[in-house]
Amino acid sequence: MIRLPKPIAPSEIAFDIDGVIADTMESFLNIARKEFGITHIKKDHITSYWLEDCISIPIHITHAIIDRLVKDPFGTALTPIEGAREALSTLIPHSSLTFVTARPDSGPITEWLHSILPEATRHRLNVIATGEHAKKVDVLKAIGVSYFVEDNLDTCDSLYREGINAIVFDQPWNRGHTPFLRVTSWKEIMEMIKFD
Repeated sequence: MIRLPKPIAPSEIAFDIDGVIADTMESFLNIARKEFGITHIKKDHITSYWLEDCISIPIHITHAIIDRLVKDPFGTALTPIEGAREALSTLIPHSSLTFVTARPDSGPITEWLHSILPEATRHRLNVIATGEHAKKVDVLKAIGVSYFVEDNLDTCDSLYREGINAIVFDQPWNRGHTPFLRVTSWKEIMEMIKFD
C-alpha cells in the first residue's frame, strides 16, 4: 500500500457508498440469479463501472435491478462490504461521517446506513445524493473534504484534477494502473487515519 505523507484526520475524509460501503454488485448478482435465472456472471466479470460495457444481461433487466437497488436497499438485501460497518463505527465518536453518492435520492440509503450503524445519531451521518457522478467534485469542494474513497475511476480522475485526494477502493471494475492511492480493504483505510 502507498503511504500518505501524513495521517488523515477523521474529519478530512468522506466516502462513496456503492462499491465502498455497500456491496451493491453482489446484491445485483444475487437478484440476477434468483429472479432472472442469470447464473453465468460473477463479480470478477464486472470489469467496467458501466455494466452494459462488460456483462451480457439485457439492458432492461440491468436497469430494473439497479432501480430496485436504488429504491429499496432493504428489500434487495443490500449488505455492507466486509469491514465497513466496524470501521465506520470506530470513526463515529471522532467525527460526523460524510457520504457523497450519485444516487438520485438520499432517503433509502440513509435509512440503510442507520440500520448498519445504529449507534450513529441522525446528525452524525451526512448523506448527500448528487444524482450524477460529475456533481460529486463540486459537493466535496464545497464541504472542504481533502480525501474521498471512491470505486469509480472517472470520478477519481475528476477529483484528482480539482486537488482532492482520491482513494480508490479496489474492485474488479477499477483495476489497472492509476495515479491514485489504492486500498483493498477497510483495514487499509483505517491504517491511514489518525485518531486524537
